[in-house]
Amino acid sequence: MLKYATRRVLASLPVLFGVLVVTFALARAIPGDPCKAILGEKATVEVCERFTREKGLDKPVMVQFGIYLNELAHGDFGKSIRFNRSVVEILIERLPTTIELGFAGLLIACLVGIPLGIASALRHNSAVDVATMVGANVGVSMPVFWLGLMLAYVFALLLKDTPFWLPPSGRLSAGVVATPFYEVFGWELAEDSFAFNLSELFANMFILNSLITSNWAVLRDAVTHLILPSAALSTIPMAIIARMTRSSMLQVLGLDYMRTARAKGLTERMVVIRHAFRNALLPIVTIVGLQLGVVFSGAILTETIFSLAGVGRSLFEAITARDFPIIQGFTVAIAFGYIGVNLVVDLSYTFLDPRIRLD
Repeated sequence: MLKYATRRVLASLPVLFGVLVVTFALARAIPGDPCKAILGEKATVEVCERFTREKGLDKPVMVQFGIYLNELAHGDFGKSIRFNRSVVEILIERLPTTIELGFAGLLIACLVGIPLGIASALRHNSAVDVATMVGANVGVSMPVFWLGLMLAYVFALLLKDTPFWLPPSGRLSAGVVATPFYEVFGWELAEDSFAFNLSELFANMFILNSLITSNWAVLRDAVTHLILPSAALSTIPMAIIARMTRSSMLQVLGLDYMRTARAKGLTERMVVIRHAFRNALLPIVTIVGLQLGVVFSGAILTETIFSLAGVGRSLFEAITARDFPIIQGFTVAIAFGYIGVNLVVDLSYTFLDPRIRLD
């Protein structure tokens, strides 16, 4: 397995390089001048020339790309043109929001989509099957931005005086402070060190940080704020997972060993869980891993609608402002995460099916 993992990591390097090249080229192909986008349309020619020279945008594109690769090789993602801050610092602030939102959306999609797919397969061509598939088609077709607005309208406005009210924006309520766990435990970490950056990254995941520090008030508030955006984000992955689960289960339920298991007198629950579902897991796990890309792409609209300062919203704002370092740095970070998840999915095959030998 170690050899396979090493080969996969090495094979991912050309993919990452391709992501770098395409992102770098597309970012600079965006129409408009970064100076005008950031400083405004009234910026004079002299001001724009000085701005371009200070940001290194006056150099040839290939020279800029070479400088960027050299900085990236040293772990430096560059500085934001708009904020004049390290991209790593901004990424540490914004990435935890997207991680929490993405995993919450994917968790809801799995917890709802997989049981619906199983129920639909067990009651093939019944009313349950038809209703599930109709719901799945509606879920795939429903725009995330429209659903997000409708959820915010219903739960934040129509139900504002009921116990079902939910916050329509933000990550925490006003006055609720999530103290980082390293401050609670009295850890002294040197700023800009790897340990500090890693601790700050985990501390900005409010749910994880509140669990570590046993701050249940922050946990409850953070989860409450996450319900609406994660529900809106989960609809498309939920529908796809339900359809894949149904298809995979139908294929397995018709095999000979299923009839043999029933003939041996096993209960239907054991037949479904230990035999059918276990053998149908490989395509389900694969589609769940692939849905991570759907979650990240949908996060751009979801974070914008619910005013969440995450990677998706930051990328949208960076594209609008022609902030090339943020576009490049955030895209590379997402590519790293996507490749890592696909590697974990591939390695999980050996645990799900012992007949598979990756080496």
